[in-house]
Amino acid sequence: MTTVSDGILVLAGTPIGDARSASPALIAALESADLIAAEDTRRLHDLCRRIGAHPSARLVSYFDGNETERTDGLVAALKEGARVVLVTDAGMPSVSDPGYRLTRAAVDAGIRVTAVPGPSAVLAALAVSALPVDRFCFEGFPPRKPGARRARLDSLADEERTLVFFEAPHRLGAFLTDAAAAFGGDRPGAVCRELTKTHEEVIRGSLSELVAWAAGEVRGEITVVIGGAEGPSADPAALTRRVLDLIDEGESLKRAVATVAARHRADKRALYDAVVAARKDAGTAT
Repeated sequence: MTTVSDGILVLAGTPIGDARSASPALIAALESADLIAAEDTRRLHDLCRRIGAHPSARLVSYFDGNETERTDGLVAALKEGARVVLVTDAGMPSVSDPGYRLTRAAVDAGIRVTAVPGPSAVLAALAVSALPVDRFCFEGFPPRKPGARRARLDSLADEERTLVFFEAPHRLGAFLTDAAAAFGGDRPGAVCRELTKTHEEVIRGSLSELVAWAAGEVRGEITVVIGGAEGPSADPAALTRRVLDLIDEGESLKRAVATVAARHRADKRALYDAVVAARKDAGTAT
Protein backbone atom coordinates (compact mmCIF):
# COMPACT_ATOMS: atom_id res chain seq x y z
CA MET A 1 0.00 0.00 0.00
CA THR A 2 1.29 3.48 -0.79
CA THR A 3 1.09 6.16 1.88
CA VAL A 4 -1.03 9.28 1.46
CA SER A 5 1.57 11.65 2.93
CA ASP A 6 5.01 11.85 4.42
CA GLY A 7 3.47 11.48 7.87
CA ILE A 8 4.53 8.53 9.97
CA LEU A 9 3.23 6.96 13.17
CA VAL A 10 5.96 5.61 15.44
CA LEU A 11 4.94 3.16 18.18
CA ALA A 12 7.70 3.58 20.76
CA GLY A 13 8.32 1.00 23.46
CA THR A 14 9.35 2.49 26.83
CA PRO A 15 11.16 0.85 29.78
CA ILE A 16 8.98 -1.38 31.94
CA GLY A 17 11.00 -0.37 35.00
CA ASP A 18 14.67 0.49 34.89
CA ALA A 19 15.13 3.65 32.82
CA ARG A 20 18.54 2.34 31.72
CA SER A 21 16.65 -0.06 29.47
CA ALA A 22 15.80 2.88 27.21
CA SER A 23 17.48 2.54 23.83
CA PRO A 24 19.20 5.27 21.82
CA ALA A 25 16.48 4.65 19.22
CA LEU A 26 13.79 5.65 21.75
CA ILE A 27 15.62 8.86 22.61
CA ALA A 28 16.05 9.66 18.91
CA ALA A 29 12.37 8.98 18.22
CA LEU A 30 11.25 11.33 20.99
CA GLU A 31 13.62 14.08 19.92
CA SER A 32 12.67 13.86 16.24
CA ALA A 33 8.89 13.85 16.78
CA ASP A 34 6.59 16.63 15.64
CA LEU A 35 3.87 15.43 17.99
CA ILE A 36 4.04 13.00 20.93
CA ALA A 37 0.89 11.23 22.15
CA ALA A 38 1.54 9.93 25.67
CA GLU A 39 -0.61 7.80 27.97
CA ASP A 40 0.45 10.03 30.89
CA THR A 41 2.21 13.27 30.00
CA ARG A 42 3.67 13.68 33.48
CA ARG A 43 5.25 10.26 33.35
CA LEU A 44 6.69 11.03 29.95
CA HIS A 45 8.27 14.22 31.27
CA ASP A 46 9.83 12.20 34.09
CA LEU A 47 11.05 9.50 31.69
CA CYS A 48 12.66 12.09 29.41
CA ARG A 49 14.44 13.59 32.40
CA ARG A 50 15.76 10.18 33.49
CA ILE A 51 16.98 9.10 30.05
CA GLY A 52 18.32 12.46 28.97
CA ALA A 53 15.90 13.04 26.12
CA HIS A 54 15.01 16.61 25.11
CA PRO A 55 12.01 16.53 22.78
CA SER A 56 10.69 19.75 21.30
CA ALA A 57 7.44 18.24 19.99
CA ARG A 58 3.93 19.24 20.98
CA LEU A 59 2.70 16.83 23.65
CA VAL A 60 -0.88 15.51 24.00
CA SER A 61 -2.40 12.90 26.27
CA TYR A 62 -3.72 9.69 24.75
CA PHE A 63 -5.19 7.13 27.15
CA ASP A 64 -8.14 4.75 27.50
CA GLY A 65 -10.53 7.57 28.39
CA ASN A 66 -9.84 9.79 25.39
CA GLU A 67 -8.59 7.41 22.67
CA THR A 68 -11.78 7.67 20.63
CA GLU A 69 -11.97 11.46 20.57
CA ARG A 70 -8.23 12.02 20.07
CA THR A 71 -7.66 9.50 17.27
CA ASP A 72 -9.19 11.58 14.45
CA GLY A 73 -7.06 14.58 15.33
CA LEU A 74 -3.87 12.53 15.38
CA VAL A 75 -4.71 10.95 12.03
CA ALA A 76 -5.35 14.44 10.61
CA ALA A 77 -1.88 15.50 11.80
CA LEU A 78 -0.38 12.41 10.18
CA LYS A 79 -2.13 13.21 6.90
CA GLU A 80 -0.56 16.66 7.02
CA GLY A 81 2.88 15.08 7.20
CA ALA A 82 3.53 15.03 10.97
CA ARG A 83 5.84 12.53 12.61
CA VAL A 84 3.70 11.29 15.52
CA VAL A 85 5.30 9.22 18.28
CA LEU A 86 2.98 7.21 20.54
CA VAL A 87 4.24 6.12 23.96
CA THR A 88 2.56 4.45 26.91
CA ASP A 89 3.56 4.43 30.57
CA ALA A 90 5.63 1.26 30.25
CA GLY A 91 6.11 -1.35 27.54
CA MET A 92 4.80 -1.46 23.99
CA PRO A 93 1.79 0.52 22.77
CA SER A 94 -1.17 -1.68 21.73
CA VAL A 95 -0.02 -4.63 23.92
CA SER A 96 -2.65 -4.31 26.68
CA ASP A 97 -2.05 -0.54 26.40
CA PRO A 98 -3.56 2.27 24.31
CA GLY A 99 -2.51 2.27 20.67
CA TYR A 100 -4.59 -0.20 18.70
CA ARG A 101 -7.26 2.33 17.67
CA LEU A 102 -4.71 4.83 16.38
CA THR A 103 -2.67 2.16 14.63
CA ARG A 104 -5.76 0.75 12.91
CA ALA A 105 -6.96 4.22 11.89
CA ALA A 106 -3.54 5.18 10.53
CA VAL A 107 -3.25 1.99 8.49
CA ASP A 108 -6.77 2.46 7.14
CA ALA A 109 -5.79 5.99 6.09
CA GLY A 110 -2.76 4.72 4.19
CA ILE A 111 -0.25 6.17 6.64
CA ARG A 112 3.05 4.46 7.33
CA VAL A 113 3.33 2.86 10.78
CA THR A 114 6.62 1.73 12.30
CA ALA A 115 7.90 0.84 15.76
CA VAL A 116 10.79 1.38 18.11
CA PRO A 117 10.91 -1.99 19.87
CA GLY A 118 11.39 -1.65 23.59
CA PRO A 119 11.48 -3.74 26.74
CA SER A 120 8.61 -6.20 26.97
CA ALA A 121 7.16 -7.63 30.19
CA VAL A 122 5.88 -10.59 28.16
CA LEU A 123 9.26 -11.60 26.76
CA ALA A 124 11.12 -10.77 29.97
CA ALA A 125 8.76 -12.94 32.03
CA LEU A 126 9.01 -15.81 29.57
CA ALA A 127 12.79 -15.62 29.65
CA VAL A 128 13.06 -15.82 33.44
CA SER A 129 10.18 -18.24 34.04
CA ALA A 130 12.24 -21.37 33.32
CA LEU A 131 9.22 -22.72 31.42
CA PRO A 132 9.24 -23.80 27.74
CA VAL A 133 9.23 -20.74 25.49
CA ASP A 134 9.54 -22.29 22.04
CA ARG A 135 5.76 -21.88 21.72
CA PHE A 136 3.65 -19.47 23.78
CA CYS A 137 0.51 -17.36 23.65
CA PHE A 138 -0.25 -14.04 25.30
CA GLU A 139 -3.66 -13.73 26.97
CA GLY A 140 -3.31 -10.21 28.39
CA PHE A 141 -5.50 -9.32 31.37
CA PRO A 142 -8.09 -12.00 32.22
CA PRO A 143 -11.71 -10.89 32.81
CA ARG A 144 -12.28 -9.17 36.14
CA LYS A 145 -15.58 -10.86 36.93
CA PRO A 146 -15.08 -14.30 38.54
CA GLY A 147 -17.52 -16.16 36.27
CA ALA A 148 -16.05 -14.78 33.07
CA ARG A 149 -12.52 -15.36 34.32
CA ARG A 150 -13.23 -19.01 35.14
CA ALA A 151 -14.86 -19.53 31.75
CA ARG A 152 -11.82 -18.04 29.99
CA LEU A 153 -9.41 -20.23 31.96
CA ASP A 154 -11.53 -23.35 31.39
CA SER A 155 -11.37 -22.66 27.65
CA LEU A 156 -7.55 -22.67 27.87
CA ALA A 157 -7.24 -25.91 29.84
CA ASP A 158 -6.11 -27.89 26.77
CA GLU A 159 -3.74 -25.21 25.44
CA GLU A 160 -0.34 -26.86 25.08
CA ARG A 161 1.61 -23.62 24.61
CA THR A 162 3.00 -21.69 27.57
CA LEU A 163 0.51 -19.02 28.66
CA VAL A 164 1.31 -15.44 29.65
CA PHE A 165 -1.10 -13.20 31.56
CA PHE A 166 -1.06 -9.73 33.08
CA GLU A 167 -2.92 -9.34 36.37
CA ALA A 168 -3.52 -6.66 38.99
CA PRO A 169 -1.92 -7.45 42.37
CA HIS A 170 -5.22 -7.29 44.29
CA ARG A 171 -6.75 -9.92 41.95
CA LEU A 172 -3.71 -12.20 41.76
CA GLY A 173 -4.82 -14.62 44.48
CA ALA A 174 -8.26 -15.14 42.94
CA PHE A 175 -6.74 -15.53 39.48
CA LEU A 176 -4.23 -18.16 40.62
CA THR A 177 -6.95 -20.02 42.54
CA ASP A 178 -9.13 -20.16 39.43
CA ALA A 179 -6.13 -21.15 37.28
CA ALA A 180 -5.33 -24.02 39.64
CA ALA A 181 -8.93 -25.20 39.43
CA ALA A 182 -8.94 -25.00 35.63
CA PHE A 183 -5.46 -26.36 34.89
CA GLY A 184 -4.72 -28.48 37.95
CA GLY A 185 -2.79 -27.45 41.04
CA ASP A 186 0.31 -29.30 39.86
CA ARG A 187 0.65 -27.21 36.66
CA PRO A 188 3.95 -25.26 36.80
CA GLY A 189 3.94 -21.49 36.77
CA ALA A 190 5.85 -18.34 37.65
CA VAL A 191 4.73 -15.02 39.07
CA CYS A 192 7.01 -12.20 37.89
CA ARG A 193 6.69 -9.04 39.96
CA GLU A 194 8.25 -5.64 39.29
CA LEU A 195 10.43 -6.87 36.41
CA THR A 196 13.65 -4.85 35.93
CA LYS A 197 12.81 -2.69 38.96
CA THR A 198 14.55 -2.45 42.34
CA HIS A 199 12.21 -4.93 44.01
CA GLU A 200 12.07 -7.46 41.17
CA GLU A 201 10.85 -10.87 42.33
CA VAL A 202 10.18 -14.12 40.45
CA ILE A 203 8.30 -16.87 42.30
CA ARG A 204 8.32 -20.26 40.57
CA GLY A 205 6.38 -23.37 41.56
CA SER A 206 3.18 -25.30 41.03
CA LEU A 207 -0.04 -23.34 40.83
CA SER A 208 -1.00 -24.67 44.26
CA GLU A 209 2.26 -23.32 45.67
CA LEU A 210 1.72 -19.98 43.97
CA VAL A 211 -1.80 -19.74 45.41
CA ALA A 212 -0.35 -20.20 48.89
CA TRP A 213 2.33 -17.56 48.23
CA ALA A 214 -0.21 -15.04 46.91
CA ALA A 215 -2.24 -15.31 50.12
CA GLY A 216 0.05 -12.60 51.53
CA GLU A 217 0.11 -8.97 50.41
CA VAL A 218 1.29 -8.58 46.81
CA ARG A 219 2.22 -5.27 45.23
CA GLY A 220 3.55 -4.02 41.93
CA GLU A 221 3.24 -4.88 38.26
CA ILE A 222 2.47 -8.59 37.79
CA THR A 223 3.08 -10.94 34.87
CA VAL A 224 2.09 -14.59 35.26
CA VAL A 225 3.54 -17.41 33.15
CA ILE A 226 1.86 -20.83 33.21
CA GLY A 227 3.08 -24.02 31.57
CA GLY A 228 0.97 -25.56 28.83
CA ALA A 229 -1.15 -28.70 29.04
CA GLU A 230 0.63 -32.02 28.75
CA GLY A 231 -1.53 -33.13 25.86
CA PRO A 232 -3.48 -36.34 25.25
CA SER A 233 -0.55 -38.64 26.05
CA ALA A 234 -0.56 -37.79 29.77
CA ASP A 235 0.33 -40.66 32.10
CA PRO A 236 -2.90 -42.53 33.08
CA ALA A 237 -1.63 -42.80 36.67
CA ALA A 238 -1.11 -39.02 36.74
CA LEU A 239 -4.65 -38.46 35.45
CA THR A 240 -6.01 -40.75 38.13
CA ARG A 241 -4.12 -38.82 40.79
CA ARG A 242 -5.49 -35.56 39.42
CA VAL A 243 -9.06 -36.85 39.67
CA LEU A 244 -8.41 -37.99 43.25
CA ASP A 245 -6.99 -34.54 44.05
CA LEU A 246 -10.14 -32.89 42.74
CA ILE A 247 -12.29 -35.23 44.82
CA ASP A 248 -10.22 -34.36 47.90
CA GLU A 249 -10.89 -30.69 47.10
CA GLY A 250 -14.65 -31.36 47.26
CA GLU A 251 -15.47 -32.23 43.65
CA SER A 252 -17.84 -35.11 42.93
CA LEU A 253 -16.39 -38.25 41.34
CA LYS A 254 -18.41 -37.83 38.15
CA ARG A 255 -17.54 -34.17 37.70
CA ALA A 256 -13.86 -34.68 38.56
CA VAL A 257 -13.54 -37.45 35.97
CA ALA A 258 -15.33 -35.38 33.34
CA THR A 259 -13.10 -32.37 34.03
CA VAL A 260 -9.81 -34.25 33.82
CA ALA A 261 -10.88 -36.35 30.83
CA ALA A 262 -11.88 -33.24 28.87
CA ARG A 263 -8.74 -31.38 29.88
CA HIS A 264 -6.41 -34.13 28.67
CA ARG A 265 -8.62 -35.64 25.97
CA ALA A 266 -8.61 -38.96 27.81
CA ASP A 267 -11.19 -41.76 27.63
CA LYS A 268 -13.74 -40.87 30.31
CA ARG A 269 -14.99 -44.40 30.90
CA ALA A 270 -11.48 -45.83 31.29
CA LEU A 271 -10.49 -43.00 33.62
CA TYR A 272 -13.62 -43.50 35.72
CA ASP A 273 -12.86 -47.21 36.09
CA ALA A 274 -9.24 -46.46 37.02
CA VAL A 275 -10.30 -43.99 39.70
CA VAL A 276 -12.89 -46.40 41.15
CA ALA A 277 -10.25 -49.13 41.29
CA ALA A 278 -7.75 -46.79 42.94
CA ARG A 279 -10.27 -45.73 45.56
CA LYS A 280 -11.20 -49.35 46.21
CA ASP A 281 -7.55 -50.28 46.69
CA ALA A 282 -7.25 -47.39 49.13
CA GLY A 283 -10.37 -48.48 50.96
CA THR A 284 -12.34 -45.37 49.99
CA ALA A 285 -16.04 -45.61 49.29
CA THR A 286 -17.19 -44.54 45.83
